[in-house]
Amino acid sequence: MNGSSKSSLHNSRKRDSRKRSSRKRDSRKQAREERVKFWRDPVLRDLEMLHATYVTYSFSRHAHEGFGIAIVQDGAMSFDYRGSTYTAPAGSIVVTQPGEMHTGQAAVANGWTYRTLLPATDWLQQAVAELTEKPGRVPYFASPVIHDRRLNQQLVHLHKTLENSPCALERESRFLWGLARLIQSYASDRPDAKPIGKEHLAIAQVQDYLHSQYVHNISLGELAALVNLKPLRLLRAFRKQIGLPPHAYLNHVRIREAKRLLIEGWSITDAALETGFTDQSHLHRHFKKMIGVTPGQYVRGCKNVQSLKVDG
Repeated sequence: MNGSSKSSLHNSRKRDSRKRSSRKRDSRKQAREERVKFWRDPVLRDLEMLHATYVTYSFSRHAHEGFGIAIVQDGAMSFDYRGSTYTAPAGSIVVTQPGEMHTGQAAVANGWTYRTLLPATDWLQQAVAELTEKPGRVPYFASPVIHDRRLNQQLVHLHKTLENSPCALERESRFLWGLARLIQSYASDRPDAKPIGKEHLAIAQVQDYLHSQYVHNISLGELAALVNLKPLRLLRAFRKQIGLPPHAYLNHVRIREAKRLLIEGWSITDAALETGFTDQSHLHRHFKKMIGVTPGQYVRGCKNVQSLKVDG
C-alpha cells in the first residue's frame, strides 16, 4: 500500500471515529435532555404540576380526572384526542376536558418541553362562578390546541411562580387569575364577567390587614373571608382600585418595613425574616425589583449619607 493510500485510509478511519464519537455524544445529549419534575401544591388543594422534556418517551392512552392544561415551551408534541391527531408547537397551549382519553408523543426529532397543570374540575367551576356570580358550570374547550403565544408566556410565568414562590397569596392569586383569563379568552361558552362595583371600604380593610399582618404567610381565602367577597372578585376589585394585586401590594408593605429596619442597623437576614420574607435571597429579589438596588447597596448608601451628615 503506497503512502497516499495509507493516508487516505487513515483519514477515513479518523472520520469514522469522529462520526461514532458524535453519535455517542448525541445519544448522551438526548438522554440528558429527557427530564421530569413533578410536584403538588397543598395550598392549591393538591394541584398536580409537571415540568418535563420528553424526546423518545410517549404517553399511552389515558385521561385525567380534572382538566389537563399543557403549556408547550419548546419543540412540538402531538396527541390523539376525540378521534383526531393534533400537533401543539412551542408557544401553544393544550386543554383536555375531564375524563377525555388522549395520548402524547414527540412531533419533532428533538422532542418537546412543556409545563402542565392538572386542576380539579371544581377549580374551573369556581373561576366561572366568581366571574359571573352565578352557579359555576364546567367550561368547555372545543379546540384542544390554543395558538396564543402571549397567553402561553403568561401561563409559563404562572407555572414558574407556582414552582418557586414561597408566598401562598401570590400562588393562589396568580393561579385563579390565570384560569379566569384562559376561560374568558378560549372557553366555547365564554362567560361574561359581572362588572366590579364599589368595594372601596372592603379594599381599604384589606389594605389595613396587609399593613398589620405582613409578617405572616397570608392566603387569598383569608383576605376574601375578611371582607366577605369571593376570591376572584376581591382580586379584580383590588387590582382595579389599587393598580396591583394583593400579593404585589403585600411586597410593597414588606419592602417599606425592611428599609426601615435596615436604616436602623438590622442585618439583611434579620430584616428579611422580620418582614415576612423566607430568607435573604427572597428579600434581595423583591428589593432589587422595587427599589432598583440590592439591600446591601441600600445599606451602604444610607451609611454614606449619614457619614456625610456627620462630616458636614
